[in-house]
Amino acid sequence: MAALIEVRDLYKEYGAGNNRVPVLRGVNFSVKSGEIVALMGPSGSGKSTLLNILGCLDRPSRGAYVLGGQDVSALSRSAQAWVRLHYLGFIFQSFHLLSDSSVLENVAMPLYYAGVSRDEREARALKLIERVGLKERVSHRPSELSGGQRQRVAIARSLVNSPKLLLADEPTGALDTPTGREVLSLLHELHEETGLSMLLVTHDEDVAQAAHRTIYVRDGRVVDREEALHATAP
Repeated sequence: MAALIEVRDLYKEYGAGNNRVPVLRGVNFSVKSGEIVALMGPSGSGKSTLLNILGCLDRPSRGAYVLGGQDVSALSRSAQAWVRLHYLGFIFQSFHLLSDSSVLENVAMPLYYAGVSRDEREARALKLIERVGLKERVSHRPSELSGGQRQRVAIARSLVNSPKLLLADEPTGALDTPTGREVLSLLHELHEETGLSMLLVTHDEDVAQAAHRTIYVRDGRVVDREEALHATAP
């Protein structure tokens, strides 16, 4: 399989001059098309910064982030926004749903920004809402849903634009263990149906074990599993 993502010698620093703080230090890895990859590491390891770069929300200080054969880290802000809208799907630990909008409106929102007609927006959103098992909740607000149901809404929203890459930041972090396992099972089912590539940032070993492989990050570098586990041992 061809690589969907290639991260080449990626560095990220904040500040300037003598006040520069290195966060990423020469990160290299790839993700193949159709692959599920977990990204693990302790707090402060650089996972969040790396995820922001992969999501075209931040730029590296140097190095390349190649997505679908193009170095998207070199694109303009408007071009990166287009990539986020059309190429990427996002799932967050805290769901990030619009509290005053219905399930249908939340799922259809990316299509609104993509300029899709109302009828098509609703048809595509309804199909995904039914797929994630929330057909009877289509008019509900997020406050009327359980945590697991809210994450299912977020999953449907992340897929509504038919992305090539799904980026999930602690997708089970706000859920109890049984509900988290249900969400993981749903993600696997959707992967089987769509062949979508997924990168799951997590502290949860259950999430990592559900992936095809795991990339470990420590102190802004990719390390092997033994070094990562040693770093977190008491």
